Amino acid sequence: MSSKKVRVRFAPSPTGGLHLGGVRTVLFNYLFAKKQGGEFILRIEDTDQTRFVAGAEEYITETLRWCGLEADEGPHKGGAYGPYRQSERKPMYREYAEKLIAAGQAYYAFDTPEELEKMRGQYKTAENPSPQYGHGLRDKMRNSLSLSAEEVNRLIGEGVPYVVRIKMPEGETVTFNDMIRGDVSFNTSLVDDKVLLKADGMPTYHLAVVVDDYLMKISHAFRGEEWLSSAPVHVLLWQYLFGLENMPQWAHLPLILGPDGAKLSKRHGNKYGFPIFAMNWTDPRTNDFTEGFRERGFLPQAFVNVLALLGWNDGTDQEVFTMEELIERFDLSRVNHSGAIFDFEKAKWFNQEWIKRLPAASWQPEVKALFEKAGITIADEAQFTRVLELVKDRCALLSDFIPQADFFFRTPATVDVAAIKPKWNDQKQQFFAELIRQYELLQQWNHDELEKEFKEMAAAHQLKPGDLMLPLRIMLVGGKFGPGVFDIAAIIGKEATIQRIKHTLQLVQA
Repeated sequence: MSSKKVRVRFAPSPTGGLHLGGVRTVLFNYLFAKKQGGEFILRIEDTDQTRFVAGAEEYITETLRWCGLEADEGPHKGGAYGPYRQSERKPMYREYAEKLIAAGQAYYAFDTPEELEKMRGQYKTAENPSPQYGHGLRDKMRNSLSLSAEEVNRLIGEGVPYVVRIKMPEGETVTFNDMIRGDVSFNTSLVDDKVLLKADGMPTYHLAVVVDDYLMKISHAFRGEEWLSSAPVHVLLWQYLFGLENMPQWAHLPLILGPDGAKLSKRHGNKYGFPIFAMNWTDPRTNDFTEGFRERGFLPQAFVNVLALLGWNDGTDQEVFTMEELIERFDLSRVNHSGAIFDFEKAKWFNQEWIKRLPAASWQPEVKALFEKAGITIADEAQFTRVLELVKDRCALLSDFIPQADFFFRTPATVDVAAIKPKWNDQKQQFFAELIRQYELLQQWNHDELEKEFKEMAAAHQLKPGDLMLPLRIMLVGGKFGPGVFDIAAIIGKEATIQRIKHTLQLVQA
């Protein structure tokens, strides 16, 4: 397939929020396609209507947009190989199912749910605790292999519900080459006869993914390793329907693991207190809320950077990558075989690095929204930008800007007087009382003038500036944190600076 145009796809089911593992699958598809000058397609696999969740498709599209991973084709923008929702492609799947039946490679199965349950109980043994509908039991069930042609035609004619199952061969070996794992082989005797077409006429994933990948000319298919067990069914469907020479090259990506080494899930997020979805998601059926990375305060550049290094590296010590660098460096041969453990503290480090690297203007609107949600109105955008640039090195999340910078815009609710009192004395009290008077007389209110006046007064009072800086910081900020203290005073202005010093002096004397 190397001579064909590279076309990859992400094919999620619209059943809920997009897990970070799903976004990583998107990312690896996207990076591979863009490096090869190819196309990235979004296809919505909504064949299971019982699991369809309103709003999930829009959520997926918005997630990809936020991450900068928008598709070249998809339900939101069309393309030459649509429709891009499987529910809108329903009529075409039956044609392929019937073709398999005619060739003896699939069959009709009329078993009711009760009969299937009875089978699982009747043939359950210690050696086989979960009997499968396959070569060993298919002759004992109600299907077109065990029934006469007349009976099959009668049941179909009477409208008796049926599914179409693949007839897995017995004792054969199915092998394919995985771009990450190399040659992978399966014994067909260990694989059950998967349902291809459901009673409502909708295809299952197994049939739909093969038909759609063929019709959409997909050249490479990357998916999570949990789909590896389905590979022998898909390989046979490719062989039966379209020829193996047309099958995409496959890569099964390693799992993303939680801190305990198990597959990452919502349980980990709840236990360890970190998001696992890209964006906030509220399930409309249960009203169950799940927090997202975006709303926790992550930049999309950092989120993508984190995902890129979950199971891949470029062979160097570099950790922070732009999208352009990721596209240039991405190579599937550098993807690990084993699962990658998600480290939320490391993820926050990436976010902090990106906050430092990007100009405040690029994420200022999001931070402004957080300030306004906290009841702080931003009137001067230029001053706000200056504040954000001043404190951004101290922020790992966008939400950190509130505690790190709210004192620029409102008087601190509390002052850590306890941190001042142990080393407080009359000499320092007199110094700050005099500082107030000198600051009131200052004609130029800027960093350099404020620092100059402060140090000259400290010398006149025979005090070390270092012994006075912490009390001044606490007076202005409320605690022992923040950027340069004279930068703070210069920005909050003369009136606020003097008022905060006076207020703290009263508290210290109380």
